Amino acid sequence: MTHSPTLVLTERHPADAIAVLTVTGEIDVDSAPVLRTRALELIRQGRPHLVLDMAPVGFCDSSGLNTMISILRYAKDRHGSLTLAAPPPHLTRLLDVTGVAELIPALPTTADALSGLPASPRPESPA
Repeated sequence: MTHSPTLVLTERHPADAIAVLTVTGEIDVDSAPVLRTRALELIRQGRPHLVLDMAPVGFCDSSGLNTMISILRYAKDRHGSLTLAAPPPHLTRLLDVTGVAELIPALPTTADALSGLPASPRPESPA
């Protein structure tokens, strides 16, 4: 678990190349770097497909949106993806108004977000 005074990140790894970060609290100028740092670390560690469970987010400002775009670019450069799961209505509106919704998919649940991601690579069978 990673946290700042206003943000707590809880992670799980449902598959080899996938990480789910549950984001709890506020994403603002003070806490956005914590989110960015942990997300980029996960991608560097071989989990290029990242799902941010946003259900417990109480607030997100422009620094939070910029952080999400930065994470998306980093993931795409490494053949990965960023998906938002369960964004609350205030965040959905912010994503829509700013156009970020066109860049980053947002799905109603974490399960929905995971279902669209590639499965863990399976070991190749000997020929």
